[in-house]
Amino acid sequence: MRKWVRVESYSRYKGICMKQKKPYLLAEHPLLHSEVEARHTWSQVATASPGSMALARVSPTASSRSLLCPFSPSVLRPRISPHHQRGFPVAASLSQASPLPSADGDGAVMEATSRRPWRPTCLYFTQGKCTMLNDTMHLDKFNHNLSMDLPVNYSAADKVKPQKFDYFLILDLEGKVEILEFPVVMIDAQTREFVDSFHRFVHPSVMSEQRIREYIEGKYGKFGVDRVWHDTAIPFKEVLQDFEDWIGDHKLWKKEQGGALNSAAFVTCGNWDLKTKVPEQCRVSKIKPPPYFLEWINLKDVYLNFYNSRATGMMTMMRELQMPIVGSHHLGIDDAKNIARVVQHMLADGAVMQITAKRQTPIGEVKFLFKNRIR
Repeated sequence: MRKWVRVESYSRYKGICMKQKKPYLLAEHPLLHSEVEARHTWSQVATASPGSMALARVSPTASSRSLLCPFSPSVLRPRISPHHQRGFPVAASLSQASPLPSADGDGAVMEATSRRPWRPTCLYFTQGKCTMLNDTMHLDKFNHNLSMDLPVNYSAADKVKPQKFDYFLILDLEGKVEILEFPVVMIDAQTREFVDSFHRFVHPSVMSEQRIREYIEGKYGKFGVDRVWHDTAIPFKEVLQDFEDWIGDHKLWKKEQGGALNSAAFVTCGNWDLKTKVPEQCRVSKIKPPPYFLEWINLKDVYLNFYNSRATGMMTMMRELQMPIVGSHHLGIDDAKNIARVVQHMLADGAVMQITAKRQTPIGEVKFLFKNRIR
């Protein structure tokens, strides 16, 4: 019979094979696709008896290419129109959808025991660069539908209040020295449904290649996504150009007009992303901070005033709301999804999302609009 066991890393996987004097196959291990979760990869094994386990080998007929995901910049993920999205709602409620995975102590996801187990997201797909959408094995292995991680409980809508905005753009940057990842999850402010996402890995502007390799190995190697980062990362200036095309397609901003977003607001878990990091990165990249970054909603402040609880971060919020984490903490796209899930939960509880901080100019002082806020 077959069952799933935990293999902590590719080197661990290789070591098991060598100890058992069995050949290890590069194409066999999911780390090479770069979508494996934090330190807990799942590797399938064949067991002859309960006390004896041997690593399963790839079928001779299986192509190693089917486990890898080459990309081409010319192959883009179709964008989802918000008008079409409403016609195809996601799972009706959390109870009706597949049970979400539970999180262990360090934020890594445990395997779901439902008929539709949780799967890691294809990070080539989130950037519009997956070329294996016709590959059944690849589609079975990786998630290509972010709405599966963001179901809406329509039965819990009696407390929902009208919102000033039509859409919320949940942003959660990654990178301390320079921005390494720029993920945005867009949800409908009225229906709480997932609408679309934007995701780019960002190539630093001034760091040496050796320092970048060390930085990426330390940051993303533990998640097994360092390869996809190297395959897809582009300079921050290009990321902003792509992002402006994306918000333009959704009619949330016009470059000719400039100014703030139209009927949408950024939601961040803290002020750091837009108060500190974006202006710093713009200086490093020698570009002017875009005007649509001048105001945002700090979810920590809204959470504090709505629940009267000083949550210091996303993990605290999810623990207090008894929500399991989906994906890996500090992988930007997963954090953005989890923050979006917190927003969905708060909207269902009756919270009203309001701008908490703003600037008058791109380099001006930040004015905080909530008296009671996280400092």
